Amino acid sequence: MVKGRKYVVRKYFEGMPKREDFEIVEYELPSLQNGEILVKTEWVSIEPYQRAYNRKFPIPFKQFSFQVGMVQDSKDSQFPIGSRVISDEGWCDYSVIKTGDCDSKFGVQVSLLPDLKGLPPSFAFGAVGYLGATAYFGLLEICKPKFGETIVVTGAAGAVGSLVGQIAKLKGCRVIGFAGSDEKIEWLEKELGFDVALNYKKVDIRKELRQAAPNGVDCFFDNVGGEISSIIMNQMNEFGRICVCGSISVYNEDYTNLPKATMTQFDIVMKQLKVEGILVSRWKSRMNEAYTDIIQWIKSEDIKVREHVTEGFDNIYDAFVGMLTGENIGKSVVKI
Repeated sequence: MVKGRKYVVRKYFEGMPKREDFEIVEYELPSLQNGEILVKTEWVSIEPYQRAYNRKFPIPFKQFSFQVGMVQDSKDSQFPIGSRVISDEGWCDYSVIKTGDCDSKFGVQVSLLPDLKGLPPSFAFGAVGYLGATAYFGLLEICKPKFGETIVVTGAAGAVGSLVGQIAKLKGCRVIGFAGSDEKIEWLEKELGFDVALNYKKVDIRKELRQAAPNGVDCFFDNVGGEISSIIMNQMNEFGRICVCGSISVYNEDYTNLPKATMTQFDIVMKQLKVEGILVSRWKSRMNEAYTDIIQWIKSEDIKVREHVTEGFDNIYDAFVGMLTGENIGKSVVKI
C-alpha cells in the first residue's frame, strides 16, 4: 500500500499565510480501480491565485495547485506507466486520479503532458501553460498593442509579466516594467530587454513614469492593482487599453477593509479607456496557438524563461510565502 502526504488547509488565511494554517497529513492511497492512475508528483506550481482563492472552499480542504507527475501504476490504457500528466491535484506527493472525471476543485481534467519540444516539464504550468497563455491572449487580444506603442507592465518580473514584456518587445513596442527589487530591475533591463524597469519601492512612480513615457502610455498590463495602477491609468493616452490580470498588492489584506486607491473613473471616461479583466479559460479552444508560438520563441531565444525553484515537499510552504513576498524572479515552482 502506497502512502502519500498532502497539505490540508485547517484555517483560513489572515494576512500572510502561516505555517500553522496548514497540516501535513499522511494517508494510505486506495487500490486502483478501472479508469484510475497512481501519480507520483514531480513538480508543484506556486501561484498568487492560491492565496486569492483561499476562502473559496469550506475548510478543511487539500491545498489546490497545478502539478506535473509521473504515472506509477495505471488502469487506464490512455495513461500508461511512465507517462507524465498535468493535473490540479495540489500540494501532495502521491495521488490516485480518476481520469475521466472533472471532480477537482476547479473542474480541470487530468491530461497527458503535451509535447514541450524538449523544454522542462515544469514549463507546462508556466510559460507553456495557463500562465503563458494568459500573457499571450491578455496582451494580444485585450491590449492589442501596435508597433511603436508604449506598454507598461506591473509585476513585470513575475511569470506572467516577464512574458508580457518580452512578447510586447517582439511586436515592436516600447516596454516599461515595474518590479520590487534592484535584482529584478537589472534582470528585466539587461536580460529581457525591457526599455525601462523601475523599482516601485524606491522611485517617485508618477515622476519616473512621466520621464520614461513622455508621450504617454498606450497599453497597461496590470498584475498588481492599488495606487500604482491609478497612477499609470492617469498617464494613459486616449483610447488606451488595460488588461487587468491580478491584484497581488491586496491578496494578504483584510477583504472587508481593503486599502483605498485614487479613483480612476475620471481618467477612464475622459480618455475613453478600455479596461478588461482576463480569465484565460475564455481562449480554451485556442491554447495550442499560444503554446506553439511561445515554444518557438523560447527555442529561437527570442524569449527567455526563468524559474525560481525550491526543492522538497516539506518546503512548499516556504516557496508559497516567498512568492507572496516577492522573493521569486520568474515562475515559482517546487521540485518534489
